[in-house]
Amino acid sequence: MSPEEHFSNDCGTCEDESQEEAEVARPLVSETEGSSTEVAEPRLGTGLIDTGDPATELGHSERQTWSRQMDFIMSCVGFAVGLGNVWRFPYLCYKNGGGVFLIPYLLMVFVGGVPVFFLEIALGQFMKQGGVATWNIAPLFKGLGLASMVIVFFCNTYYIMVLVWGLYFLAHSFTSPLPWATCGHEWNTVNCTTNFSRVCLNQSLSPSPANVSSLNISASCLEHTGLRSSVMEFWERKVLRLSGGLDEVGDINGYLVLCLLATWVIVYFCIWKGVKSAGKVVYFTAVFPYLVLVVLFVHGVSLPGAVNGIIYYLKPDWSKLSEAQVWIDAATQIFFSYAIGLGALTALGSYNRFNNNCYQDAFILALINSGTSFFAGFVVFSVLGFMAAEQGVDISNVAESGPGLAFIAYPKAVSLMPLAPLWAALFFLMLLVLGLDSQFVGVEGFITGIMDMLPPKSFLGSQRREVVVAICCFTCFTIDLSMVTQGGMYVFQLFDYYSASGITLLWQAFWECVVVAWVYGADRFMDDVACMIGYRPLPYMKWCWSYVTPVVCMGVFMFHVVNYKRLVYNAVYVYPWWGEVLGWFLALSSMLCIPLTVLYKLLHCKGSLRERWQHLTTPVWGRHHLEFLPPENEARLLPKAEENKNTLLYESVI
Repeated sequence: MSPEEHFSNDCGTCEDESQEEAEVARPLVSETEGSSTEVAEPRLGTGLIDTGDPATELGHSERQTWSRQMDFIMSCVGFAVGLGNVWRFPYLCYKNGGGVFLIPYLLMVFVGGVPVFFLEIALGQFMKQGGVATWNIAPLFKGLGLASMVIVFFCNTYYIMVLVWGLYFLAHSFTSPLPWATCGHEWNTVNCTTNFSRVCLNQSLSPSPANVSSLNISASCLEHTGLRSSVMEFWERKVLRLSGGLDEVGDINGYLVLCLLATWVIVYFCIWKGVKSAGKVVYFTAVFPYLVLVVLFVHGVSLPGAVNGIIYYLKPDWSKLSEAQVWIDAATQIFFSYAIGLGALTALGSYNRFNNNCYQDAFILALINSGTSFFAGFVVFSVLGFMAAEQGVDISNVAESGPGLAFIAYPKAVSLMPLAPLWAALFFLMLLVLGLDSQFVGVEGFITGIMDMLPPKSFLGSQRREVVVAICCFTCFTIDLSMVTQGGMYVFQLFDYYSASGITLLWQAFWECVVVAWVYGADRFMDDVACMIGYRPLPYMKWCWSYVTPVVCMGVFMFHVVNYKRLVYNAVYVYPWWGEVLGWFLALSSMLCIPLTVLYKLLHCKGSLRERWQHLTTPVWGRHHLEFLPPENEARLLPKAEENKNTLLYESVI
């Protein structure tokens, strides 16, 4: 369905009140704690349905649900707990004052992470829809659904490259010595070295460069002498085969193509049957990384220098609390690690039972997510402490985040351990599985949005789910071919920096809170949640949706905009102007969905501005809500015999 067709359908009743096909107005009963069930004050919302067979029309549309509630918990854990918990949070904690960083981090969890996390899950569970259809709760703002689908599509496209690199490293982890631990290979240069502790020690005594990329690990110790570490050369010259810039595409790496194909095949078969199959896979993909993390932690703390690494990780620096960047990093990390704004959480929530306690689930998932990040710091810094001790350098010379930690620092540390191939294989297997569940749950969220948006009689809508999943996976695979070229890393970083950046996620989260709290109504949504779980959440949720979270989101958003810096790779290569233009196109392609959709709908709907606003902010309810009416109130919805002709007008009693 084209955007024009989709939007015109929403405004159909505004142009033609005789439209015969629309969703049923949602008739629900508000439940409050400690009181008997009473019908709430009616809120008018109308819809028309064909009544050829009332029993059929009032039935629940067929939609898969989780086999058990633990499937949903595991899926959310698998999606939200990803690589960022392992390679980003520990570094941020160390850089921003150690244990002191937990103060702004936990504060942001409760005023930003948990409220929006809960909002997205509850919204999906309430509407029983994913993607664009979720925002039938306020049809004027369906652009939020489009924006989240654009973001998650971009994220699905480039995020899988981390799994591809992890699979490539895993395949090379079964040799002794490890290929990145020595020089003398065909990809090594004459400047390759494996013994650079003396150089790093001397370098640590002088000021380090102010701008060091997350991909520039041990090179910072070596660049002034012209030496290059063996692990750095393996990464750039063997894995990436890095070219000179974005404009130098180069050849396609055949080995990476095979890894890319294998990874997409795995993702496809994880989700091709829907939540019934995905719900089973996540038990392995969500639990296995935790088992490996525990094993790596037990092994890490037994290494010399591990205690110093952990102390370095938690060492408090109270002066950091007065720095704005610390609070910005805490807020940005929350929105990244909680996977907010990607639309996948609403998709996962849409497969819940209507009366599932999503409020309780949100706090459980927040505890697991943040707890994993904190525990991962012990695992990472115990190994980095060992690495620093072995090389005789300060930990600040080996502590990095992002891909630099996963593919440069940690492989180097592993190569210094006894039984190096074993620990390398375990680490990269954990990395692969940890990212795999985030990947296929993200793809599942995108597929859910596509399937809910497609009209049944369209070409794609009439296809089996397996075919639609295959088409989406193949499309992403085709785009990913640009990232397995010699210039692929530059393309990857372009997607990572712009398409699913902090700016786009904060923009999305801000509008989600504004629409639910101020357009639909925070109290109204609290009543809806009470109808699902049987009691009203704490008032703090309403206050966060209405005031605190939007202010935090917009404040951090403006900070990122004002302090915007040009994209640089490895602190050396500055992207050309046309590369930045392409990057901003990726960012704005999702951000502009919201205002452009609002403008389009208002212009194509008839009536005064007030009438247009009233019509376009009137929710479009699903038939499934009728099932939760008590019998004594059902008569308020069923038609009178003399009024039953072609279509019927229903009044909502919510």
